[in-house]
Amino acid sequence: MKRETEDLGGPDWLTGQLLVAMPAMQDQRFVQSVIFICAHSAEGAMGVVLNRPVKTPGFAQLLQQRGVEPAPPKREIRVGSGGPVEDSRGFVLHSADWMSEGSMAVNEQYVLTANLDVLQALAQGGGPSQARLLLGYAGWDEGQLDEEIRQNAWLSVPADEGLVYDAAYLTKWQRALAKLRIDPGMLSHEAGRA
Repeated sequence: MKRETEDLGGPDWLTGQLLVAMPAMQDQRFVQSVIFICAHSAEGAMGVVLNRPVKTPGFAQLLQQRGVEPAPPKREIRVGSGGPVEDSRGFVLHSADWMSEGSMAVNEQYVLTANLDVLQALAQGGGPSQARLLLGYAGWDEGQLDEEIRQNAWLSVPADEGLVYDAAYLTKWQRALAKLRIDPGMLSHEAGRA
């Protein structure tokens, strides 16, 4: 018997992709969300929301709370809300030109690190060339995300550096849909099957 994820393209087909919420998204936490999928397997999925900036705490304030020196940091990175799960835990999504023990390579371009090493490197002016600090994550149990995709809650699109790292938060959702040549105004708010 085939696993449900195999029907959609294999057990890890979404790893390194962006999920784009459809207009009919019922979960208010994810309306017009763009989510980078860090891991997708038969056991479930994990990703970070890219278009929910936070004003406070800022990067310097977070470093101070964690006791990371120097203060102020020699480098600043953007901080966002990565999702509703463990929203006090920080995850740095970054370019693959830097890694430490405990870093998880998503693919050849993107790495996820959830330890103080990356924050220390960034504060000292080094670390990965591209980085975003995201508080919390989005998670799905076994088969849950695949079922949501079948119900037309999400579209997937290849990730690119602009959508992952830029600060144009208000247009990320529209730009992600534009990569699929979709005009958000033309999408139905009703789910259905052809």
